[in-house]
Amino acid sequence: MQYRSFGRTGMQVAPLALGTFNFGRATLEDEAARMIDYALDAGINLIDTADSYHDGGSERVVGRALARSGRRRDVILATKVHYATGAGPNDRGNSRLHILRACEASLRRLQTDAIDLYQIHRPSPHVPVEETLRALDDLVRQGKVRYVGCSTHPAWQVMEALMVSERRSLVRYASEQPPYNLLDRRIENELVPLCQKYGLALLPWGPLGMGVLAGRYDGQIPAGSRAAEIGGIYAERVTARGMEVGRRFSALARDAGLTPAQLAILWNKEQPGITAPIAGPRTLAQLQELLPVLDMTLPDDLRDACDDLVPPGSAVVDFHNTAPWMKMRVSV
Repeated sequence: MQYRSFGRTGMQVAPLALGTFNFGRATLEDEAARMIDYALDAGINLIDTADSYHDGGSERVVGRALARSGRRRDVILATKVHYATGAGPNDRGNSRLHILRACEASLRRLQTDAIDLYQIHRPSPHVPVEETLRALDDLVRQGKVRYVGCSTHPAWQVMEALMVSERRSLVRYASEQPPYNLLDRRIENELVPLCQKYGLALLPWGPLGMGVLAGRYDGQIPAGSRAAEIGGIYAERVTARGMEVGRRFSALARDAGLTPAQLAILWNKEQPGITAPIAGPRTLAQLQELLPVLDMTLPDDLRDACDDLVPPGSAVVDFHNTAPWMKMRVSV
């Protein structure tokens, strides 16, 4: 496996990251700990979580697992801030007050002295980006955060943040974490070229299309899935059109001797500009299925076949439905 440069930083990361949205909810804590150890043994070294995942439950599970195993130094530990962590008006958003408070709480839950990658989970249109960046800059100067990034931001706001960082000598975003999979390729139009030009790592979330690209949807929503158990925005991402693409995609994978989940990750990690897709398996078996992809490359004919299903820059399902700034909606 070849490690990849994390944007223009000196960090090296595996071409696949472990997402922990299921930890503290669908994945029991003992299973989560086994998954973390298994991922680290396989060479995966970036673990991504967020303070909003199950009221901090995911961070607690990750923190306890790393404390028990003594493997904190093996991990690039990433978490996020933005969503509500309490009922108060200042318990959310990208203000200095919320960021500083939330960071302290994440450090406690993760049982660590420093967060390796602290990410702004979503943009706050009413908070000046300079205020957000100054708070992040202070956290870096205090040694509580090592690198900073953002998630699901439009390209223009990423560019604005880079400009403000340059002009004010503030910490610079090292990465962006957007939704990206074969069902929704819209980041290829502006965000990917921007990140390539200015040296930001790209860490896509949702590379399996919520399981649609893993062959888990056969015309209906399966029990135990996020769409079935949580509904809402997750159910909105499961459409008849998307499931039809998923069915044809699964056939492509089988013809290539791969599982659909393996091809979904392989396609994602081999796209231009991508550093490491974030896979969030629910079980150890699902994680084990993905690991062979770490050493694979994507043949040109298979890449072309995927482009025929969903052309570059287009979308058949809306994975930006948690981003109010995205005005273009995908017709279903």
